Amino acid sequence: MRYFSFLASAAAPAVDGSASLTYQPGERVALEHTTDPYTLLRPGDQGTVRRYLPDQRILEVDWDSGSRLSMCLDADDRVRRIGQAAPDAAWLRVLDALRAAGAAAGRSAARWWAQDVLGGRARGDVRSTARRVLAGVDDGDPAVLDALPHADRYCLADDQAHYAEAAAPGAPAWRELTAHRMDETRWAWCDGFDHAASDEVARQCRITLSPTGDDRDVSHLRPDAVRRGGPGVFAGDWAWTPNADGEMRIPVGFVGTLVDTWNGWAVFTCTREVAQAIVAEQQEARDRYRAHLAAQGITGERQDRLLDESMARMRFDGDVIAVDESLVHGDPEAVERLAPDVNGRYMVMGRAWTWIVVHPYDCDRIAGDIPDPPGQPTPAPSPQSRNDLPDP
Repeated sequence: MRYFSFLASAAAPAVDGSASLTYQPGERVALEHTTDPYTLLRPGDQGTVRRYLPDQRILEVDWDSGSRLSMCLDADDRVRRIGQAAPDAAWLRVLDALRAAGAAAGRSAARWWAQDVLGGRARGDVRSTARRVLAGVDDGDPAVLDALPHADRYCLADDQAHYAEAAAPGAPAWRELTAHRMDETRWAWCDGFDHAASDEVARQCRITLSPTGDDRDVSHLRPDAVRRGGPGVFAGDWAWTPNADGEMRIPVGFVGTLVDTWNGWAVFTCTREVAQAIVAEQQEARDRYRAHLAAQGITGERQDRLLDESMARMRFDGDVIAVDESLVHGDPEAVERLAPDVNGRYMVMGRAWTWIVVHPYDCDRIAGDIPDPPGQPTPAPSPQSRNDLPDP
């Protein structure tokens, strides 16, 4: 099956590069020929033009059957115009109902899949599995997609049952449908199933990977997507720590705004809440190292000296962060006082510590509010978690 995704605009009429043909959104076409050997579309099937991309000679069509197959006019795909008449509205409502029923079944199948692969019946490193599956879904990797729940588009046995369950009162009886319309019901149900199953699988993977336990999309916070002036999650390059399973993790990531880079390291600003979390994490790190020294029998003044030579002392003094690195650098003047800027934001050890941008999914905990993608309204809080999976 062919799938296409283009970013070209369809706002203006497009002209076919080899002729005087124009295709505009909303125009009706009928299939004459396609080179796709797997599609269930047949000559005579009708659809509505979504957009035409003249440079690639690609015609994107919403077929009445529910198919989204695009026409490659350079690959000998052919359509003909049949005017602007809208398809049968009543029949489209029937197909919408079939599509919705398929979507409900797809979501349910994906949740059962998640129980086996990510949930209570899963074995091994489910985070690694979730990361691989989510990347495969995003990239359209056939090796991943083929292993996910999907509808059998070539199975005819369930068509009548799906129609009986989903078609609203007043819809034509199954025995009254033409063979073509019977095929359309299968396309609609299967398309609904496949799209919903893929979306739900991705959602369950995001829940598994999220340090906040929700299903928000954080792809805009990937390290390669973070830009100067934009939000990101930051940690020291020293923060990677093996967990009980031997997996390298970051105990806590800090939300901030990237403002600069220094010798390849990130410089960011953050809220007071996040700055307090950084100071608290530094103290916890000092406590862990102190316990390590004590376990080696190192106590008293020697312990204090080794600790201060390894890690800075940090504390809040009113609104200012006091940082003492005099023993770390062997310089009595290596003492700083970090005040907030006019917006109340802190640059905690910027250009002094080796901060890096990290993926939220690599963190066990996030300090600060994870921002939504640009232009996306903030959703109402949702207690989405493993609790929305079906019972085993």
